[in-house]
Amino acid sequence: MWMAMLAFAEGVFFPIPPDVMLAPLVLADRTKAWRYAAICLAASVLGGCVGYTVGFFLHPVGIWLLSLTGSDPHQFEHWYHQWGVLLLAIPIPYKITAIASGLFKLNFPLFFVASIFIRGLRFFLVAWLIRQYGAPMQTFIEKRLGLVVSAVALALIGVVLVIRFAF
Repeated sequence: MWMAMLAFAEGVFFPIPPDVMLAPLVLADRTKAWRYAAICLAASVLGGCVGYTVGFFLHPVGIWLLSLTGSDPHQFEHWYHQWGVLLLAIPIPYKITAIASGLFKLNFPLFFVASIFIRGLRFFLVAWLIRQYGAPMQTFIEKRLGLVVSAVALALIGVVLVIRFAF
């Protein structure tokens, strides 16, 4: 329940990613790794949908929330016109991309599906790594979460770009 609340809050306003609770939970009971990842994913995407809604319908609140994070809303607008849904794959806090997606009117079904895919890839990868390799992997992920997320994001962007330009 606490992990779900953290994952939901991270999609709207909270600065701590839910991986910090997902990894220890999986380590504590590896047989429930997929369940924990699914709960984390569902709550995170639901929180992201709330963040999207704030940006879409409460434009001044969305701009204010983005400014609290030190983000320049106008820079995000430029990035959205250039990259679109791929911004969800880069390792910046999900709440920022969720609110910005609503602010700049990214297609909601596209936002939703991309969130499920990208966030799901992340959470299920963390759950699988902890399930397979245990405490040493948890330590590695906790120390290098940014690096792990960046590597996954770059791989995902590479796949999307190959598909986009190859077909």
